Amino acid sequence: MENQYFQSRYSFDKRRTKVWRAICEYVQRFVDTQGTTLDLGAGYCDFINNIIAEGKIAVDFNSESGKYCNENVRFHCSPIEKMEFIPDHTIEAVFMSNLLEHLENEQLEKAFQEIRRVTKTRARLIILQPNYRYCFRNYFDDYTHVKAYSHISLCDFLISAGYDIVRVEKRFLPFSFKSRLPISYYLTKLYLALPWRPFARQMLIVAEKR
Repeated sequence: MENQYFQSRYSFDKRRTKVWRAICEYVQRFVDTQGTTLDLGAGYCDFINNIIAEGKIAVDFNSESGKYCNENVRFHCSPIEKMEFIPDHTIEAVFMSNLLEHLENEQLEKAFQEIRRVTKTRARLIILQPNYRYCFRNYFDDYTHVKAYSHISLCDFLISAGYDIVRVEKRFLPFSFKSRLPISYYLTKLYLALPWRPFARQMLIVAEKR
């Protein structure tokens, strides 16, 4: 089923790397370059390949994702609520892009138990996520979306889960790669530098583990 989903909703596009290189440069300030960064739901590994970190780990339930990792990335095909292969308190930053909306409550709870186990105190969570407040008309066009978050509800959840909110950008990127995001490194850099971003429907939330 996961392969069919990747083909229908999230097909590979080599141009995506240009966009992600600009995104990674923007969020690099929240990542410890000397630590280990974990990418959950890594997909085509565009984030973990482009972010600067001494250690890099990618996790995805789709075994095909491992084919897209750079050589300096350790890939594990696994559900994110079962990461026994990562020792306790060894991760400085966790990245999630378009992931939480696919998780039922039980899976979400177990996933965050694992995230807390593998991360160090003051580790950063960097979450890129559709903001339901601005994309409700087509949010459930993706048949795998089971939960909806706004920048308010996601922050409330993170606080209840033991995190302090570091940064909230309620309008960060367009809703999907297929929308009006410019397919260019330089145009993406310019877009992220704008004080107001037209067509932005995704949010960026950065939180820190207490």
